[in-house]
Amino acid sequence: MSDLANIEGRDAAWLAGEAWKLRAFEAYDAGTGPDLYKVAYAKAFGIKPEDVDKFMRQIGKVMELMLQYEGGVGAYLTGALTYGIDLEEMAERAYGLLPVDLRTEAEGFLQWTRDQKRNTFGLSDRAFIVCDAFKRGWRNGHPAIAGYWKELADTVREAIGHPGVTLTARKLKVRRDGAWLRIGLPSGRALCYPAPEVALDGTISYMGVNQYSRKWQRLKTYGGKLFENVCQAVARDVMAHNMPAIEAAGYQIVLTVHDEVVTEAPDSPEFNADHLGRLLAATPPWARGMPLAAGGFEATRYRKE
Repeated sequence: MSDLANIEGRDAAWLAGEAWKLRAFEAYDAGTGPDLYKVAYAKAFGIKPEDVDKFMRQIGKVMELMLQYEGGVGAYLTGALTYGIDLEEMAERAYGLLPVDLRTEAEGFLQWTRDQKRNTFGLSDRAFIVCDAFKRGWRNGHPAIAGYWKELADTVREAIGHPGVTLTARKLKVRRDGAWLRIGLPSGRALCYPAPEVALDGTISYMGVNQYSRKWQRLKTYGGKLFENVCQAVARDVMAHNMPAIEAAGYQIVLTVHDEVVTEAPDSPEFNADHLGRLLAATPPWARGMPLAAGGFEATRYRKE
């Protein structure tokens, strides 16, 4: 089997034009740069990647996995729970590491959250402040991605209000055709949202299936969520583009799991995980400039590593 390495992080940087991050991926793939979790922490807090310790790297990992799609404190909390991080313990250690400006902004946001009677997720003041500061640091370190959330949302709003007009948001083509909003992807495929609307307050919605109730209803969305839809679709398109070449090379694809292909192949030296990874990470013609990498393993039965 083989899976695309951090494909959503890579295609997000490519779609939004986060040039420094594209270079960081290229350096890491070439063996000349640090891993991206260290880079993420260093970029957010203005230190050198070589000064990032194991504790900081774990923070950077959750930042990378949870904050790319406009998530905030709640998203970081979800990531911390997923990876078994005790947020209160982490906050005790991380509070003194925060830049003063980020800490001050996060303290102000906590007060605003309370004034508005919004959810603080049951966190202590210190834990909430630390998580919000992580959010701010990540966004400051990723100005192109953070700016693209708004650009994409604004383009979608304008397209909904001007049926039949094709608008661009960097590498995407956005258009409303009758009852459908279509976001054209670099591959030529499109994401389709039925019955799109923009409320008076600017909220974007469309009809779809509620993932919790499984009922057909109007669903709200926003720039970061639309960007997540696009990034995951582009990741799928990269894998799908390379699947015919994988099978043509003699690997029989048994199934796919997210960004991973599971294959059966003859028990012969020329069939191996490195070769399969090179086939999977081949750059499609429509994705020039997107740094791709893949890795995997050989086994007699499927497992996760």
